[in-house]
Amino acid sequence: MTDSSRPSDHYDSSSSNTGDKIVQPRLGVVGYLRFFWRMLTSMRTALFLLLLLAIAAIPGSLVPQVSSDPNGVIQYKANNPDVAPILENLQVFTTYSSVWFSAIYLLLFVSLIGCVIPRTKHHFDALRARPPKTPANLARLEGFTSQGSAADAEASIAAGRQVLKRLGYRTELYTTGGSPSVSAERGYLRETGNLVFHSALIGVLVAVGLGGGFGYTGQRVVVEGYALSNSLASYDSFNPGRFFTDAALQPFSVALDTFVPTYEEDLTSKALGQVLDYTANVTTMVPGGQPEESTIKVNEPLAIAGTQVYLLGNGYAPVITVRDPDGNVVFSQPTAFLPQDANLFSLGIVKIPDGLEEQIGIRALFYPTAVLTDLGTLASSYPDLVNPQLTMEVYTGDLGLDNGQGSNAYALDTDSLTEIAGRAADAPTIKLGLGDSIDLPNGLGSVELTAIPRFASLDVHHDPAQGWVLLFAILVLAGLVTSLFIPRRRMWIKAVNGADGAVTLEYAGLARGDDPGLNAAVAEIAAKHLDHIGHKVES
Repeated sequence: MTDSSRPSDHYDSSSSNTGDKIVQPRLGVVGYLRFFWRMLTSMRTALFLLLLLAIAAIPGSLVPQVSSDPNGVIQYKANNPDVAPILENLQVFTTYSSVWFSAIYLLLFVSLIGCVIPRTKHHFDALRARPPKTPANLARLEGFTSQGSAADAEASIAAGRQVLKRLGYRTELYTTGGSPSVSAERGYLRETGNLVFHSALIGVLVAVGLGGGFGYTGQRVVVEGYALSNSLASYDSFNPGRFFTDAALQPFSVALDTFVPTYEEDLTSKALGQVLDYTANVTTMVPGGQPEESTIKVNEPLAIAGTQVYLLGNGYAPVITVRDPDGNVVFSQPTAFLPQDANLFSLGIVKIPDGLEEQIGIRALFYPTAVLTDLGTLASSYPDLVNPQLTMEVYTGDLGLDNGQGSNAYALDTDSLTEIAGRAADAPTIKLGLGDSIDLPNGLGSVELTAIPRFASLDVHHDPAQGWVLLFAILVLAGLVTSLFIPRRRMWIKAVNGADGAVTLEYAGLARGDDPGLNAAVAEIAAKHLDHIGHKVES
């Protein structure tokens, strides 16, 4: 079949005998690179990457991170042995330094730069350009209105220019078809705010990257009566940035005087034992300064020597004293116990490699307020020290501390150990109250629960770019508000001379994007212009 409205040799014509096919142009390597660059630097891609970065940050808030809570990571792996290896391979425990998060971060950085630079050049060119010429037919534009004028055309346009300038418009005079007119525009601050917004986003990305590179975080469990010093040897775990040097460690110390928790004590309340507040009373010291007393709360970090010290967690650190058969102390120090529930039922490990005839390991459970359950086992019913009890299972053998390999301080490998006191031993599990002492089996010595101080887990965070991040965040907000609430408008006033010599003033406007207030703005300018002309004519 043929189509009489199309030429006989068109491609899909049945009568076409050319046999030629349409050949699409080939981009080549340079063409594809240009295509991908334009896709990457489009605003749509930048917004998508920004959303993707926010989504990629979610695992960092759901799963403990090595950089901020290494003990939490250890506990999470112990509680989730099946899922933990998968998360480890996916770098979820190091979300913010993972390959996939860094890739999104860098792509967003490049995309924003590719968006901002050409737009900035275009914006500066627009700022230097003259307002556009007055359209020939203003009646086609928004808010069109016309009024007669008693003044001549030139005087009316001059008055209109003054009115527009007072309202913040850039103006330019034109003459179209013998009719003088003034063209005006304003609202370039809207695009300026847009550029400030995107430039500040780049600033935030750069500041966060540099802050992470030159900063560091360190964690330390500090027991009441002990202190943290800002040195590598003092930290339990330390995570330096990629560009960290020892010079970044400004010397200072933070001593934990007392740790005061506040619990709900109303016996009639369903929230009995609920935490109301935590307060760590500390004494700080910097070189050349005097000791200063301060406090650290959960959402109130301590600022000292360019760092912030945060309160992450707390618990009990029972002082367990072990003596040999002659009564000599071979071990006596506080040991931080890991809380297992809201009532601070806690687990602790003690390893004593020297001082006794055999190496001993102790797996201990601590109950701040011990009660006997219906099953005959102990539990803690309240997080404060009302009826403290400590139970211990004691093992002897090789603790594996002499093989040159590191070991987990919160775990006891019993594969090469023999239980001498506990559920699987001839001697029963050791139970101690505060101040109680009991002999160890096999004449090894004795063990005593000497004291029960509190501990606080402190996180020291140093970010040299923190102030810059705050500045850029403020600029992001300011740029966003400016770009949302400042309208971009063009206004025209034209004086048309009639055949009878009468002058008709025409007003119209044009907005870039939606502007529901444009019609009212045109009417306001017309009213002010006519009022200005009227005053001049009267004078």
